Amino acid sequence: MHTASTYHNPRVIQFKNDADRREEMASIGCHEAGIDIMLDKAQFYTLRLDDVPFAAANILKQALLSSGGDAVLHQDLYFGTNQLTDALLVATWNQYQVMLHHLEAHPMAEARTLATEIENTLRRYQDYPPEPIAAGHTALEWGRKTYIMGIINVTPDSFSGDGVSTDIDVAVRQARAFVDAGADILDIGGESTRPGSEPISARVEMDRVLPAVESIAQETDAPISIDTYKAEVAAAALDAGAHIVNDVWGLQMDPALPPLIAERGVPAIIMHNRSKPKDAAQEERLGGRYVGVEYENLMGDILREIRGSIAIATEAGIDPAHIIIDPGIGFGKTVEQNLTIVDELDQLRSLGRPILIGPSRKSFIGYTLDAAPDERLPGTAATVVLGIARGADIVRVHDVQALRDVVRMTDAIVRRI
Repeated sequence: MHTASTYHNPRVIQFKNDADRREEMASIGCHEAGIDIMLDKAQFYTLRLDDVPFAAANILKQALLSSGGDAVLHQDLYFGTNQLTDALLVATWNQYQVMLHHLEAHPMAEARTLATEIENTLRRYQDYPPEPIAAGHTALEWGRKTYIMGIINVTPDSFSGDGVSTDIDVAVRQARAFVDAGADILDIGGESTRPGSEPISARVEMDRVLPAVESIAQETDAPISIDTYKAEVAAAALDAGAHIVNDVWGLQMDPALPPLIAERGVPAIIMHNRSKPKDAAQEERLGGRYVGVEYENLMGDILREIRGSIAIATEAGIDPAHIIIDPGIGFGKTVEQNLTIVDELDQLRSLGRPILIGPSRKSFIGYTLDAAPDERLPGTAATVVLGIARGADIVRVHDVQALRDVVRMTDAIVRRI
């Protein structure tokens, strides 16, 4: 108990999760049963919906008001000059449950559809982290730590200057060094994805990656990810010892890839990508970047398009529990848009899947700091720290040893491990 004071030290507290809420309530001296009763009342969520019909939006607002929450709607709803509105809902978990009860019993089908969408989204967000994923002999246990994915570019034209071309001995040494330094996953790619790069054939890509995958698989038990969007390459790499397929085109480039992943039962990394050659601009020292790329709502558009890729995956038979998502930092986004993605990464938790980010040495860091690719380690470290704080489960990096302790220290603060 505290002694009486003329000043009561007020402060706003932002909770990351239920454990933090419970700990804070316990610090007051609340009984455990009381904490159980009040926990849901302390969970406050702001949820955005797009393109809600006016009639359903009105019902939604009234249901939320009656529960003690509220909804922000377009002003035209009240003047009848439009037919759709986006909506921003603000309520506690308990208030949402009351609202959902009203919507689920409503005769309008659209209201019941909204109830299902809202409830599923809140459940996915609240139930985070998802169940572990098996990758080879390793179980990736989300929430326990941030996993480090080491990049092995078997290319002669990597934007970062770290490509090892077809020198398999160099690739194997790099893989060993990464694992010794703390890498949890090794990502092997044979086609450059830098802005303005030229595509290569599946045959050329296989000639580059297959010897590396096979040799590295014999040298380490670490899960190997094959960075490809081609089914032919993915199949051969999985046969050679890879355990994960990392598709930078979100399963939208090769229609044979989703069924292959489903058949093999391996994890799939689904990345968002709006890259177009016409949007790429080059600068000799800082490299390529995307300019003039327009989004109606950056994070909303990314979530919508990743949902589309998830639908492709599940329709092909891929287990939803095997899906990892990546917002595609640097792929069809401007410098400012990439900065926003890092800052607002936690919105992806609404999809209920593990989150990977790959900011390492990317041009948005270079153009922000006026730094060449080999000068971007401090900027990469900053984005890794903020990415983990915003919810990243995997960080894909070139500088494993330099960033290992950055990740561990961030985990010690964010995850309390």
